Amino acid sequence: MQIRLMTHDDVPLGLRLSAQAGWNQTEADWRRFLWLAPDGCLVAEWAAEAVGTAAAFAFGTLGWIAMVLVDEAFRHRGIATRLVERALQHLHAQGVQTARLDATAFGRPVYERLGFLAEYRLLRMHGTAGAPSADPPFAALSADRLRAVCDLDAEVTGTRRGRLIQRLYAERPESATAVFDDAAAAGYAFSRPGRRAAHLGPAAAVATAAGVALLDRMLARCPAGPVLADIPVDNPAAVEWAEAHGFAVQREYTRMYRGRRIADCPQRIWASSGPEKG
Repeated sequence: MQIRLMTHDDVPLGLRLSAQAGWNQTEADWRRFLWLAPDGCLVAEWAAEAVGTAAAFAFGTLGWIAMVLVDEAFRHRGIATRLVERALQHLHAQGVQTARLDATAFGRPVYERLGFLAEYRLLRMHGTAGAPSADPPFAALSADRLRAVCDLDAEVTGTRRGRLIQRLYAERPESATAVFDDAAAAGYAFSRPGRRAAHLGPAAAVATAAGVALLDRMLARCPAGPVLADIPVDNPAAVEWAEAHGFAVQREYTRMYRGRRIADCPQRIWASSGPEKG
């Protein structure tokens, strides 16, 4: 087995594997991964056939591992373990002290064998948006206030991932909203299209009222059809919001870490950006 860097020519491979797994990524998602970490996106080859992927993103001293996918015809050969090991080597070389990921029930044993420990659970919740509505009014985030949103995101997630937030905004500025307390952001929410459903998140808020208002705004903005949101169990107000809007639990993820545990605040996370980037 060989592991090499992914290129933009491998985007169809990533789409095929994520679709095979029933995941929600689009071409734009895969190209964003390559933009964020061109030297951290990996492809596994078996007998010269591309059969697996992984991605490792470094945000300062914290790293995120994602998109660990293996073609179902090539599973149980240790390919996923090798991919994660290579991803960890890459993050270590970048000075990362803590590696994190969101594990499915299927993937969790792989990560536990590699020394990852459980932090908390997230619920993948599935609902349906009606026709887009102007009620409540949607206040789009202006570019001059994006830095304040990045500061709040770092405070809540314990991760300086401003490049990710800025990229999401650059791709779809019309799908970002926020509330402010003077110059400081008190909450924000993004959404993006997916292969199977619109995805709410990332979203964070310092108070329940702000979180509810932001998700109300974003759901009203979504096109009619299925919607997904990944919500920490430790934020019961966000779970209650989702249930009140007809969302139901589709599956669970376990947020895991290896190395020094960071101080984040899942009680203020109203929707994760997804298992691919926390």
